[in-house]
Amino acid sequence: MTGLDVMFGAPFMQTAAIALAALAVVAAVVGVALNLRELEFVSDGLVHAVFPGVVIGFVAGQGSGTAVYLGAVIAALIATVLLTLAARRGAGTDASTAVLLAGAFAIGIVIVSRSTNYATGLETLLFGQLLTISHDDLLVIGVLGLIALLIVVFTWKEQVSVAFDRDAAEASGMPVLRYELLLNVAIALTVVAAARAVGNLLVLALLIVPAAVGRLISFRLAVIVPIAAGAALVASFLGLVSGYWLSVDARLNVSPSAVLVLVLVALYLVVAGITALTRRKRVRA
Repeated sequence: MTGLDVMFGAPFMQTAAIALAALAVVAAVVGVALNLRELEFVSDGLVHAVFPGVVIGFVAGQGSGTAVYLGAVIAALIATVLLTLAARRGAGTDASTAVLLAGAFAIGIVIVSRSTNYATGLETLLFGQLLTISHDDLLVIGVLGLIALLIVVFTWKEQVSVAFDRDAAEASGMPVLRYELLLNVAIALTVVAAARAVGNLLVLALLIVPAAVGRLISFRLAVIVPIAAGAALVASFLGLVSGYWLSVDARLNVSPSAVLVLVLVALYLVVAGITALTRRKRVRA
């Protein structure tokens, strides 16, 4: 048997691979939509705003996955509504997001610090439990990811219209606030779906980096989306394999989720370098 056969012969690796594949596709599609709207900072705010809900669920349910997801969903929906309305009323997207980000994350840290297993709990919540997720986690990831994906797919035309010319969309009578709220809900659901597997901090990379890779390679939406999905899938596979090898074969205690993010960042840097060189050659030509 080859190394990959042995590696993916383990049930926990199969579960992790399925979870990452689902998350990669969902995060890539949702990530392209938020990239077009330049909502990277808003997504960062949502990621941190979900943290208190995850912590409360973790502490109240004593690590129960159901409690963690429930707390995360409640926190995500509240944060989504607050952020969308704050930006709509002119409070300033960056300012309101920064305030929410700092406050929510501090609340989460205060709550988890009251737990007796503070260090272990905090590490789990921030960096995920990719190699220990269960079939119940897969079900939650599938349901939340599917809802997020359907929201973006069925409002894709409107999301693109708002992204390219918001004023024209409003002038045409389009309910822009509704589509802003729907996209933020899709982002929040993606964050919640990935919270237990990838971790609260690292899910942002899945949302942002694949879409950024797609934008580097092409300006056509029909090309950007499949490139982003492909980049997320490839990086997820390489990250999972590398994390397993480092932890098992090299005997290094590393977070597989963090390795996945490093692979994503490395992929982006390679594509950015190749793109820059290609454009320089074209200019000279």
